[in-house]
Amino acid sequence: MFNEMVEDGARWSDGTVLRADVILWCTGFRSSLDHLAPLMLREPGGGITMIGRLATQAAKVPRVHLVGYGSSASTISANRTGADAAMELMTFLGVQKR
Repeated sequence: MFNEMVEDGARWSDGTVLRADVILWCTGFRSSLDHLAPLMLREPGGGITMIGRLATQAAKVPRVHLVGYGSSASTISANRTGADAAMELMTFLGVQKR
């Protein structure tokens, strides 16, 4: 597991940075998003505004998708939305289906 998110990816404790064009973060029911604080995703009231067809994209950083947060925060929604979000991101990245 990485330690923090940086402008262009994620950083591990040894300083290694992995660049990422898109991040799909499946939060679960007790989302722990402190590591995303440097991205300043939160609104003044503390929430994160979600956008996109699936409402999984963080409005302030659309390359960050939070599946299981907001309207996709239920077992059924997270499972269905997770699969749809993965397919949407593959299309966005130009990855061919296998």
